Parts: sequence; C-alpha cells; structure tokens
Amino acid sequence: MKQEFYDLKINTNGQKLYEFTDKTINWIKKNNFTNGILNLNIQHTSASLIVQENADPDVQTDLINYFNKLAPMDNSLYVHTSEGKDDMPAHIKSSLTNNQLSLSIKNGKLLLGTWQGLYLFEHRLKPQIRKIIFHYLGE
Repeated sequence: MKQEFYDLKINTNGQKLYEFTDKTINWIKKNNFTNGILNLNIQHTSASLIVQENADPDVQTDLINYFNKLAPMDNSLYVHTSEGKDDMPAHIKSSLTNNQLSLSIKNGKLLLGTWQGLYLFEHRLKPQIRKIIFHYLGE
C-alpha cells in the first residue's frame, strides 16, 4: 500500500472554470501510481471542484450563467456581505457543488469519461490563489 500527498496551487482571475486534468495525470504518471483512489480536496469555501465536459466551452459559459442566476450578486438578498457582492453567492455556489472528489486510478490511468475534465470552479470575481490537496491511496 502506498500513500502520497501533493498540494496543487491554481491562480485564478475571476469567475471561470480552471481545468487541471493534465496536471493531475502528470502527477499520477510521475509517481508511477498503478491502482488506487485519488481524493481531491479544495481548501476554500468560495470555490469548488467539479468533473465536467471539456469539449465544448459553451458548457462552461452556461454553468457560470446558471449559477449566477441561482445565486445573484445582490447584497440586498444576504446578511453576510462584508467581503463584497460576490462573497455570499460564492459560498452558496460552493455549497451546491463539491469541495471533494474521489477518482479511481486503474493500470496507471485516471478513470474519466471521454469528454470529462477536472475543474476548479472559481466563484469569486477577484484573483485568488487556490489550493487543492491531492491524496493518493493505492499500489
């Protein structure tokens, strides 16, 4: 049994989906992981992790637009407004998505579907430095 940790930092610049699939695959290859589970955990409450389509960028645009309608940036709707108009909506969006993902690795390959990619979903407007903890357990 093998166990490894890694901290991935991603610089964001506004509301967007930031793909990190290739960085994850490269880390798996670099460490010669064979079979196991990779748990990803974001260390923030105003950004999230998602598995999403990576072929058509319109999907990302539609996701951002949908979540902005679901949790509008209107301080008159919220009590918690101390960090700006995007703060409470960002917390709502991250609570509706994921702060952790568990993924399988089989024969050295990350098991994702044909059109799937790994994304940090940034919910804030200003640039951020986001940290994702990788935790591998396996062979």
